[in-house]
Amino acid sequence: MKAPLLVYQKRLEMVEKLLDELQEFIRQDSIIVVEGKRDVAALNNLGLNGDFRLATHHSLINFCEELSRTGSDIIILTDWDRRGNMLASKLVENLQSLGITPETRIRDLIISLVQKEIKDVESLPGYVGKLKEITKATDANDPF
Repeated sequence: MKAPLLVYQKRLEMVEKLLDELQEFIRQDSIIVVEGKRDVAALNNLGLNGDFRLATHHSLINFCEELSRTGSDIIILTDWDRRGNMLASKLVENLQSLGITPETRIRDLIISLVQKEIKDVESLPGYVGKLKEITKATDANDPF
């Protein structure tokens, strides 16, 4: 452990809050845009089962036009590596040109919490598991 236990507990709490927020968007029939099948599997692993759309299998312009016709809120959750950042920025640009303002706040907050540890959506379940292990292991040994 590099940081005090409290840091890991707070980080876990914040990540779980963001996942709850994502679940709320799913309940409202929002569309979550990810890069690939492994991202969908990772989100499913975290208990999120929604309308996930893969941004990497289409012409971006056609994909954005298709999204705009759904009338649903769009949440962008691409990876935060170079490719994922470029994709997120192009998605935002294209959707805004179609009069849609996609939700990027959850992605931005996840990045601010985990950027030094992991670089993609598919690593989230392992990261959350690691935080749970760190906080649980020390809680069990805590005499207070």
